Amino acid sequence: MERRPLIDQLCIIDSRSTDGTLDIAAREGAQIFFDDEILPDMEPAAGKGEALWKSLFVLEGDIIAWVDSDIENIHPRFAYGIIGPLLADQEIGYVKAFYERPLKDGDALRPSGGGRVTELTVRPMLNLFYPDLTGLIQPLSGEYAGRKSVLDNVPFFTGYGVETGLVIDIYRRFGLWALAQTDLEVRVHHNQTIGSLSKMSFGILQAIFQRLEGDGVIALKTEPETVYNVIKQEAGGYVTEQLQINVVERPPMNSIAR
Repeated sequence: MERRPLIDQLCIIDSRSTDGTLDIAAREGAQIFFDDEILPDMEPAAGKGEALWKSLFVLEGDIIAWVDSDIENIHPRFAYGIIGPLLADQEIGYVKAFYERPLKDGDALRPSGGGRVTELTVRPMLNLFYPDLTGLIQPLSGEYAGRKSVLDNVPFFTGYGVETGLVIDIYRRFGLWALAQTDLEVRVHHNQTIGSLSKMSFGILQAIFQRLEGDGVIALKTEPETVYNVIKQEAGGYVTEQLQINVVERPPMNSIAR
């Protein structure tokens, strides 16, 4: 930001974190917005997609870039790499990052193995129902940028269904050639457990099936469940814990009164 004035507004959308994020953001001069203070009159929802959707209400730029905050090998390319294609080609409306994703094993890094939800859940579903999108190397990457005129005109799923939903909806509304992807080399971050990834997949599948039914591709004869049963081993036996994972579809931001 100091050497090349590429970024006009640097923001943190925070969900009342307690891990020191706010202190770091304030020290670096970032604006801080709490997601529960944006559009407070709306029925609250939670999750990553909710924060991204609400960010559109407070961000001012013509191009919006989102970057996950848990990247260990952060580098300026994670910003200019996804913004560059939008500056270079006016036909592009949305850019996804892709990269190698090593899997952390203690202090060691395996050269591959990250992106498990992508390979086991999202890529098979795209191949089944949206084959035009199978060329996206990292459809769930947390680094992406888009023109606000595009992002304001598509709905957002709350939770972890947001990335898949955005790719599908931008493709449906603006066409395949509005999508681009850019190579950011390697991304190192905290890898989640299989249990956490399983819950993530449950939310993503909710979003995909909502979209498939809305597109008339399939007809669901029953309402999908939103309770996820987690099986845990305790005291030599197994117990079931029920978690409510309900993906909400937020309307396009251009439909929200300002």
